[in-house]
Amino acid sequence: MSETIEPTVLARREGAAGTLLMNRPKTLNALDLAMIRDFQAAIDAWKGDAAVRLVVLEGAGGKAFCAGGDVRRIRDLAIAGDAAAIEAFFAEEYAVNRGIATFGKPWVSLIDGFCMGGGIGLSVHGAPIVVSESAMLAMPETAIALFPDVGTSYVLPRLPGAIGTWLALTGTRLRGGDAVHAGLATHYVTKAKLPALRTALLEGDIAVLDRFAEPAPEAAFAPHRAAIDRCFGLDSMPAILAALDAEDTDWAREQTAILRRMSPTSLCVSLELIRRGAGATLDECLEMELALGRSVVNDHPDFREGVRSVLVDKDGKPSWTPSSIEAVDPAAVEALFAG
Repeated sequence: MSETIEPTVLARREGAAGTLLMNRPKTLNALDLAMIRDFQAAIDAWKGDAAVRLVVLEGAGGKAFCAGGDVRRIRDLAIAGDAAAIEAFFAEEYAVNRGIATFGKPWVSLIDGFCMGGGIGLSVHGAPIVVSESAMLAMPETAIALFPDVGTSYVLPRLPGAIGTWLALTGTRLRGGDAVHAGLATHYVTKAKLPALRTALLEGDIAVLDRFAEPAPEAAFAPHRAAIDRCFGLDSMPAILAALDAEDTDWAREQTAILRRMSPTSLCVSLELIRRGAGATLDECLEMELALGRSVVNDHPDFREGVRSVLVDKDGKPSWTPSSIEAVDPAAVEALFAG
């Protein structure tokens, strides 16, 4: 007798809400193409349905909301030279990001556990964004030689000061309260209250959030807030490193050590992307990310090497090309944007 295979996204109508549960707990709900298509189907079905007054989005398993896109699969496709499949994945994922942004009704994300990369894209383009004390948000792309995508090249430069650039380059992980202060979440609700909040939301009115939300604890990055702006507000990686060196603090030295571990090319690309995104629309940012992805994933060796180091062999010893930030040619970065 064959076992019944559960859907990887459970889409239901409950009361006045459409509910979506990402259901790949063994992979921390990492997004694959089938899940992306399920999201698109739900958006298409519920956007014009007056009976659906809001959407509630969650992740199964208790450990993660969504740990991001299935980049191991993308790496396999890159090694196989299947550029068409890579294009389909990112194009359809970004269409979902756009669909959330234009949904026109509350898109309520209940983030408990890891929310990274693609998970950010599923939450940050809608609102409200609810985080618990167990939430952990990050954009860790530079560690695998990708770049902040899923429309975050639009979102990150619009966070306060240089917080978005700092998050994009270092991949810093934010606890739930930190995410509220950074602008990546709107409400802080303790884990114990999330089930009751979910039940209340099924009535179709986000005003119930006021009964459950409480002030977020002080951000862990608060003592370094001015230094973040001083250092990460600059427009080149060498300038950022020089500014961190001038700070002469343990925190600044830690940031430098983190940056030195990341893909030098990815850092320069990501910084340029964030700067360009500051003056672009969401649609323009998504188009820019899609074009950039073609070059970075298919043509540059660092992506395959980064995913190998972090997720496949897990040796933490990537061999970057080039190996240092100082060796990155600005013309090579420009060429990646040109496709």
